[in-house]
Amino acid sequence: MITLEHAYVATGLMFAAFSVLSLRDPLNPTRFRSVLLWGLIAVSLLFGSWLGDFGNGLLVIALVVIGAMGRLGVGKPVTTTAEQRQASASRRRNALFAPALMVPLVAVGGTLLAKYTPVGAGLISPVQTTLISLGLGCVAALVVAMVWFRPPVMAPVQEGRRLMDSIGWAALLPQMLASLGAVFLAADVGQVVGDLVSQVMPMTSAFLAVLAYCIGMALFTVIMGNAFAAFPVMTAAIGLPIVVHKFGGDPAIVCAIGMLAGFCGTLMTPMAANFNVVPANLLELPDRNAPLNGVIRAQLPTAALMLAANILLMYFLAFRF
Repeated sequence: MITLEHAYVATGLMFAAFSVLSLRDPLNPTRFRSVLLWGLIAVSLLFGSWLGDFGNGLLVIALVVIGAMGRLGVGKPVTTTAEQRQASASRRRNALFAPALMVPLVAVGGTLLAKYTPVGAGLISPVQTTLISLGLGCVAALVVAMVWFRPPVMAPVQEGRRLMDSIGWAALLPQMLASLGAVFLAADVGQVVGDLVSQVMPMTSAFLAVLAYCIGMALFTVIMGNAFAAFPVMTAAIGLPIVVHKFGGDPAIVCAIGMLAGFCGTLMTPMAANFNVVPANLLELPDRNAPLNGVIRAQLPTAALMLAANILLMYFLAFRF
């Protein structure tokens, strides 16, 4: 049976390859820092279950120290030439998106197979099924791309290393912020936030509770930079005790739409550096260094409309009136 541990191993091996290739790349101006960063992430993924809390804590501190040293240099991986890539793109055009589209299709299909068929249930673990299926989708897309495009054998790993070198320390943000949300939950920050929100906005109706939960998810995501970090805090503060238990909201609907409300906040904040800052810098977009960069300004109207839609969807779908 395929479990989440297999996904960790596959990802760990990928980062280990990045570390080895960085070591062998004399043209990378920060190659030893790259070796340490990607190598420590590989150790975390491959051996984190055996390191214990203290060992993992030391590893995280080391990663933060390396990340604080500044941007990584980008190496010179040897894959295909710019002319070869241009020729391939001109020949295949929009069909190039086919491998990328396989990832969500396999992720959704694998999740449904594991839930509704005996074959899928015997193949994919019922724990974290969606994440496992997402990993399978990535592997399937890679295999199809290798067979179809016939690049050099090391091209996927080399190009992956180049991309990760370009992203640098920001690659750690999703995991760090999600961990921070778990720490806040353990510290009972949710209870404190719930008490403060109740003082400002009395929860006298289901609509006010939904309003407070969805707006709170968006605002806390703006502060934290990641909806996964905001979710345990706001759900423990308002989502479960008030929206679900007090007013009888459907927990599945409340939690699903609550997470979407948090993603609206992701579109509004430079704290979500891996979404709003790093891509703008990699693409060298204009107006990317202002306090509220052009990417965020362009996303604000959409984020506001989506947040309003999520509030209405939760109110009309989560309760039996």
